[in-house]
Amino acid sequence: MNRREAISRVGLILGGTVIGAEFFIAGCKSDVKKTDGLFTADNVPFLDEIGETILPETSTPGAKATKIGDFMTVMVKDCYTPEDQQVFIKGISQVDDAANKKFNKKFMDLDAKQKTELLTDLDKEQKDYSKTKKPDDPNHYFTMMKQLTLLGYFTSELGCTKALRYVPVPGKYEGCIPYKKGDRAWALS
Repeated sequence: MNRREAISRVGLILGGTVIGAEFFIAGCKSDVKKTDGLFTADNVPFLDEIGETILPETSTPGAKATKIGDFMTVMVKDCYTPEDQQVFIKGISQVDDAANKKFNKKFMDLDAKQKTELLTDLDKEQKDYSKTKKPDDPNHYFTMMKQLTLLGYFTSELGCTKALRYVPVPGKYEGCIPYKKGDRAWALS
């Protein structure tokens, strides 16, 4: 008896047939990129570009290297309220609208300098919005994008080990360690 027959018989014993046994036998792998109803397949690379513009690659890896777009989609889907989810999703198209208005191009078609200029304008817009925001007002979409980029990057393995000073197993407590201007912050696991 092979695995396929065994799975089929177990399914019959349990009162039904196993639909898609090929799927289970293949190890649950699928080449089809699934969406969760909130995001499209194009949103992840778009969010990767936003993250990379906020934290570009320098002597340390950029946000795109940490797959920041995937991180953002999971966090928005799993942790945000439905109202904030809608603001975030609408914000994706608002970034494109702002790019069209300023440069007559979609965000993904802009060069690095234009992307930086656009996101700098959006950052100024969100700061102005935050100053006058009432408690019941929705959050600004760019605030959420920026916060998720920073959170995702600095909690990723690359962010912790390459951008921060990483100590995998911290030793004794030292309350006073000399700091030199330009030293990286600490990341402890």
